[in-house]
Amino acid sequence: MHVRLTLLTAARSAPLLAERFHEDRPLDQAGWYEVQRAAHALRPLAAAELRYCSPTPRSRDTGEALGLTPLAQPALRDCDMGRWSGSTLAEVTAREPDAVDTWLADPRAAPHGGESLLAFISRVGRWLDTRPVDDGGKIVAVAEPAVVRAALVYALKAPPATYWNIDLRPLSTVALTGRAARWTLSL
Repeated sequence: MHVRLTLLTAARSAPLLAERFHEDRPLDQAGWYEVQRAAHALRPLAAAELRYCSPTPRSRDTGEALGLTPLAQPALRDCDMGRWSGSTLAEVTAREPDAVDTWLADPRAAPHGGESLLAFISRVGRWLDTRPVDDGGKIVAVAEPAVVRAALVYALKAPPATYWNIDLRPLSTVALTGRAARWTLSL
């Protein structure tokens, strides 16, 4: 039995250089515009039997704007960045350059006091592996790009450092087919 899970990255809520760790803002004007431009191509996702989203406002807004009416899933929340939450990478690097280096180099490290990269990938992977499987079933999940990157690393059984080499733009879609612990990337 196999399921098809389409992961959709949420539209943006801030300019790229102004993004902050664990940001919880709704879509900005540009994000709403992006959703409206892409809506025609993304509306078929509403045919999925199960529709989920990250609990962030921008993920919920993206899903609602596309007519998905998604169910928020706490396991799809962004990585817990501890005391770095609300700061930009540039701000944290200026204050704690060694801690940032450690965080980027060691997937088990959590110098910010939150969740390590490895724990984050594992959490998202556990959610992925517990999706209901009806042969031929379709699922869609709208989430932050970080969550989709974590899901891809987990599904492909890639080394955690691969996470840093995956670039996902707002409103990107990636499909995984399979079942628990046996996922295939479909492009």
